[in-house]
Amino acid sequence: MKIAILSRNAKLYSTASLVAAARKRGHRVRVLDPLRCYMRIEPGTFEMRYKSRALTGIDAVIPRIGHSIAFYGTAVLRQFEMMGVYAANGSDAVLRARDKLRALQLLARESIGLPTTVFGDNPDDTADLLSLLGDPPHVIKLNEGAQGQGVLLAEGRSASQGMVEAFRGLYANFLVQEYIAEAKGADLRCFVVGDRVVAAMQRQAGEGEFRSNLHRGGTASAVEPSALEVDVALRAARTMGLDIAGVDLLRARRGPLVIEVNASPGLEGIEGATGVDVAGAIVDYIERRVEVRPSRLR
Repeated sequence: MKIAILSRNAKLYSTASLVAAARKRGHRVRVLDPLRCYMRIEPGTFEMRYKSRALTGIDAVIPRIGHSIAFYGTAVLRQFEMMGVYAANGSDAVLRARDKLRALQLLARESIGLPTTVFGDNPDDTADLLSLLGDPPHVIKLNEGAQGQGVLLAEGRSASQGMVEAFRGLYANFLVQEYIAEAKGADLRCFVVGDRVVAAMQRQAGEGEFRSNLHRGGTASAVEPSALEVDVALRAARTMGLDIAGVDLLRARRGPLVIEVNASPGLEGIEGATGVDVAGAIVDYIERRVEVRPSRLR
């Protein structure tokens, strides 16, 4: 099988781990910088080129597309899909998960647990908007932030009001959510591959920090998720249309709450914390999916 990995840096842990897992299983694998891919589109014909050479004969593509290049990266991914290549995560699913507001709306439609969230535009509505959440603390987050960037904790109503006004002044799209105090700065990352949670870790925020992201100084340890947590993680990934996902949960009194469904979850933290060969599980899953697909034109 010939696999392409869309990644801007072949030396990143996640990319290198996927390359090693694919080659260990005898596959040909190539890392492609999506910004160097370009395409030709005409009725009935889709062509992709990379550094002046045509890309042909690819069986599967694994997207590792960062937020900063989401528009172009998903356009490249969509072109591969149009060429009949199996995408481990489809372009529409990636965009669906990247938009936090859209993702929450879709999860809520399926009655999947999540923190109460409010969203509004007009400054005249701010006081009533915040009243819909109840008393602070409130969590304010950019709609398209990543790795804990653009996530703030407002501990008083005046702080909430001020942060909302500041974000509006920057013309940023943001959400305001209830703060789940009983989570105590910890969350659960369930790594979904197909119809299984192949690994899970608990991330704990550092001293004086409420964000548990490893990039923010959080620590990780292996954990065994409950049957309910596994079910919620699988339903969340399925709702987004993702075959591979990192589903982040808070353990609340009313049950597991989804705070994010990540379409390009990192491998370093979860492989290090759990000892599970997550990259290998991804490649194994892709093998099964490509084997059962109908033959396609190359």
